[in-house]
Amino acid sequence: ILTVYNSHIPFSQHTTPEKFFIEACDEGADAVLAIDRVSNEMTLTGKKDVPPSAVTRPICGIMGTIRLVAGMYLIVITRKRNVGSLLGHAVWKAVDFDVISYKKTVLHLSEIQSQENKTFLAMINNVLTTDGFYFCTDYDLTHTLQRLANTSPDFQEMSLLERADQRFVWNGNLLRELAAQPELQKFALPVIHGFIAMKPCRINGKIFEWILISRRSCFRAGVRYYVRGIDSEGHAANFVETEQIVLYEGTKASFVQTRGSMPFYWSQRPNLKYKPKPIISKTTNHMDGFQRHFDSQLLIYGKQTILNLVNQKGSEKPLEQAFAKMVTGMNNGMLNYIAFDFHKECSHMRWDRLQVLVDAVAETQDEYVYFMVNSEGKTVAQQKGVFRSNCMDCLDRTNVIQSLLARRSLQTQLQRMGVLNVGQRIEEQAEFEKIYKNAWADNANACAVQYAGTGALKTDFTRTGKRTRWGLMMDGWNSMIRYYKNNFSDGFRQDSIDLFLGNFAVDESDGPTPLRVQKDWKFLTLPIIMLVAFSMCIVCLLMAGDTWTETLAYVMFWGAASAITATIILFNGQDFVDAPKLVHKEKMD
Repeated sequence: ILTVYNSHIPFSQHTTPEKFFIEACDEGADAVLAIDRVSNEMTLTGKKDVPPSAVTRPICGIMGTIRLVAGMYLIVITRKRNVGSLLGHAVWKAVDFDVISYKKTVLHLSEIQSQENKTFLAMINNVLTTDGFYFCTDYDLTHTLQRLANTSPDFQEMSLLERADQRFVWNGNLLRELAAQPELQKFALPVIHGFIAMKPCRINGKIFEWILISRRSCFRAGVRYYVRGIDSEGHAANFVETEQIVLYEGTKASFVQTRGSMPFYWSQRPNLKYKPKPIISKTTNHMDGFQRHFDSQLLIYGKQTILNLVNQKGSEKPLEQAFAKMVTGMNNGMLNYIAFDFHKECSHMRWDRLQVLVDAVAETQDEYVYFMVNSEGKTVAQQKGVFRSNCMDCLDRTNVIQSLLARRSLQTQLQRMGVLNVGQRIEEQAEFEKIYKNAWADNANACAVQYAGTGALKTDFTRTGKRTRWGLMMDGWNSMIRYYKNNFSDGFRQDSIDLFLGNFAVDESDGPTPLRVQKDWKFLTLPIIMLVAFSMCIVCLLMAGDTWTETLAYVMFWGAASAITATIILFNGQDFVDAPKLVHKEKMD
């Protein structure tokens, strides 16, 4: 499939010292968005108002605007890549962005302010360079096929931004200024964050389109160890809605699943240990948030089968027990809870054991069915419920299970559409099976990079159906990178997401920002002492003294000094990790 970059440029940006003009390049369109660089005012004007002296360049769309220390900034999409076509609508991946200051200079800032502004800009760019932003100029990517089919005519009249599912509009905060003026909303493109794969496939000579869309929620968004559980409104961390779509000769089918952190108040702050101990909050009423979470899930998706894949021993056990207890406490017939100890069941490479879980929920899956519209446009099936899967991170184990359930749904859909013959199995279609497994593994990687900072683990199984030694080695490497990032760069990543999504807003006053937090003395002193002591220990070993007892005494002294400082550092682990500095509107603990 050819990769198409920027083949369709819907906007032009004209820049003058006083204004930005964004022109929609549609046939016969005269509307131009004018942004005053001094007053920050946004108005609708015509092409005739764009001065000939303006510097013009093509852009792919407006991501939005944000206030930083130096004033307002305009964020535009400068490059996009075509992912495919969904029901005749081009779907694009935003590849490059530009963050442009309204102010022409930063000379009005002090040295400290200028430094802080640079840090905030780096945060915005940190989010923009995280892979996985997608948009469509004439189709609503935030909704599933089933939600779109069950809408009213009024809904069709609304702008894309107005009718979008706000859970998945990642630039909602950046578009607030545009959203406030209905006449400007045609310039506002809702952008989702997650993963999209669109593949033309062939089975039995029949060509169909297979699509996978993962939409990450922007509520309680963040990075692996700093955002766990739920907030007071019931939004779960790392919540992702994944929809698998099949299109064949006018027939449309879709199967939706969700994933999200265990929906009660728990945390797992990094503290330099490889696996920090999860802590369940003792001071909060868990049932309030838990009830809110599932009330909204039941409203949106119908029945829920919870697949809890965490370990049922060790530090994960209390979380599994708490989840089970709360489901029982909620006493709702629409909620079904299944605990499956993924690691125990699949230990010693027994990956065939996953079929036990798939078989156990087969009857429920047949009851929930999927959404389907036939070639005459008649709805022949509605999905009545979803599987809500989770592990600790809702990444690796979760993705493996989701890919197996989605395949089982696809088997039924393709048979019903007449693509698969009676008795044929998807697993036997080698060409399609390869496309399917790779796309699900790519989905796992995208979700993992966005939440944990590295590619997913266990993708060798998703890609090949087998667990390999090479896969285990890659998992070890990714785990090492995750450890480093989670401890030494995730505070900055969390701050970046909070700033981007509007959980933290830069104040208009010239007051100090939370970035001016000075590190404690031990942050620098102790690691230096440890390094010096460790180095001296090595030097004493290499340059032996006059007697072996003298050498041993030196080695033991410096060895003990480095061991003691290492112990103190580990004991105070939370002081040494890169923690977020910006203040949330709402903090869990």
